[in-house]
Amino acid sequence: MKELIIPPKLKKGSRIAVVSLSWGILGEKTMEPFLQLGISRMKALGMEPVFMPNALKGESYILDHPEARAQDLKDAFADPSVDGILTAIGGDDTYRTVPFLLEDEEFIRNVREHPKVFMGYSDTTVNHFMLYGLGLATYYAPCFLGHYTEQGEDMLSYTKNAVKSLFEGTAPLEVLPSEMWYESKKDFFDFEELPTGHKNHPYELLQGNTPFSGELLGGCLESIYDLLTGARYPDEKQVCEKYHLFPDRDEWAGKILFIETCEEKPTPSEYERDLLLLRELGIFDVINGMIVGKPQDEAYYGEYREILRRIVPRNVPILYNVNIGHARPVTVLPIGRRAICCEDRIILP
Repeated sequence: MKELIIPPKLKKGSRIAVVSLSWGILGEKTMEPFLQLGISRMKALGMEPVFMPNALKGESYILDHPEARAQDLKDAFADPSVDGILTAIGGDDTYRTVPFLLEDEEFIRNVREHPKVFMGYSDTTVNHFMLYGLGLATYYAPCFLGHYTEQGEDMLSYTKNAVKSLFEGTAPLEVLPSEMWYESKKDFFDFEELPTGHKNHPYELLQGNTPFSGELLGGCLESIYDLLTGARYPDEKQVCEKYHLFPDRDEWAGKILFIETCEEKPTPSEYERDLLLLRELGIFDVINGMIVGKPQDEAYYGEYREILRRIVPRNVPILYNVNIGHARPVTVLPIGRRAICCEDRIILP
């Protein structure tokens, strides 16, 4: 079992480095209202956002310069005044930063000797696996764009309370279902669009028994599939294999695998394909259970449920409809931390 380094929790006034490791949209002029709103929301929570030198240089620059994205992450870990690191948003090619990071001994040393709270989801899954391989516990948590920039008077309270769990002095966390779920924006760039809400379902235990427990490990299912197969970018699989980004089968033993699906809303056939790959790798043979996220907009909610029951061995318990990743609102899952899954809640002791 890997012994992870637990970074110090945040405190009021913590400096949080914002990095653009994949998509550079945050630096576009059209994002200025979102940028200012996110800054005010972070400050209201007690964080002091610090934008790394390349984080706001825009889509074209970020696309063309993975070495600059990597440099921002290096500098954030090297800066003793930085307490945490927050990804601006996901995307689809953060894997291109990996060679610049994992071939830098100073970066590796800083991660281990100066651990910091690292937060993000979606394509950030790749960064989580990379940092897990270096021995750092991270947080599958909201990015800057999206949850911190919800339109309305404030962040959605469920998400806001989850972020507060990252601060020192908080009690052991119980993750309950949200009372409401909210539709994704019809136009991502519309600053005025307010969230449309619906009554949420409780968690669903699809199979197996509760409680089940284990250390949390996982991420966005499509990001995992692309990382393992190179389906989106052929060289991504090569990067994954060269730098051993995806944990070996033995590393998954006793873990709780958590997965969630992205805004592309994969079809049932794509969902089945992605799960079959994990089955072929033997992951389902060694884990203690699964946490499965609420699909964004509840797309294919029933179809995904039936596919899980068909693909995952019956002895593996599955807790479904959990507010993580691309759901709205979301909680925070600490990667590497032990969780106890009950039918109606997840306990993080």
